[in-house]
Amino acid sequence: MTPPPLFDTGLARRRLARAHRAGYADFLLRRVVDDLDDRLGAVLRTFPHALDLATPSPLAAEALRASGRAERVLRLGPLPEPGAVVADPEALPLGPQRFDLAVSLLALQHVNDLPGTLAQLRRALRPDGLFIGCLLGGRTLTELRQVLGEAESEVEGGISPRVAPFAEVREMGSLLQRAGFALPVTDVETLTVRYPDPFALMRDLRGMGLTNVLVERRRTPLRRATLMRAAALYAERFADADGRLRATFEILWLSGWAPHASQQKPLKPGSARASLAEALGTHERNPEGSTP
Repeated sequence: MTPPPLFDTGLARRRLARAHRAGYADFLLRRVVDDLDDRLGAVLRTFPHALDLATPSPLAAEALRASGRAERVLRLGPLPEPGAVVADPEALPLGPQRFDLAVSLLALQHVNDLPGTLAQLRRALRPDGLFIGCLLGGRTLTELRQVLGEAESEVEGGISPRVAPFAEVREMGSLLQRAGFALPVTDVETLTVRYPDPFALMRDLRGMGLTNVLVERRRTPLRRATLMRAAALYAERFADADGRLRATFEILWLSGWAPHASQQKPLKPGSARASLAEALGTHERNPEGSTP
């Protein structure tokens, strides 16, 4: 049976649209777009046909075009915009083997069926095509989660889900393999952003469209007393010497290739021609302790 959805994806799009109308807070996205350029710089090739999937703004597609790394870029965006096609990451309108490169930045953390989306991306890549993307990881907003949970428990006698459960890096490599990618790689970058108070952080989250879109969220607003208690706890526990407050954003980077005969293959077990003992210049011993 299909598990119930974790995220209200329609609400996520509406919240993102609201953020764009008010002026999208793009500082985090600009940072990962710069990182994407650095990562692609290590790949010594150009990509005839690239895909940008659901990145919250056109920044990644624009950077790909400006860099000359991609000859043509199709953007499947979460919202209507000039030159883009609106698409749902869980039901991609793509034929097989259409792209040489696919990217997706800060979008996949709100996908209900992430394995399915990765599998669709894999099918859309030509052999030896590259997927590279990033999403928010499990330590993101750890400070805010702690103080909101404790404040709500103290003031209201219970806890409701307010911050999404983000992915863990140890899960992502196996998800890439399940989706059929070869040579999967995952790594983590942790960014610390400092704020004068928790309310400035909350304004930025609203400006990025990253407010609560959990299906099981509580529909009533947060009480003022709960909010003020959370702000006090945040200042007590996560302030630097100058009084500014830390907020953690964990970025999970993942990449994988559509399989191709030219790619490196792992050696079969037992096929090594030299032992570890020889490489280290030591004697190898058998289980009984005698030297062979």
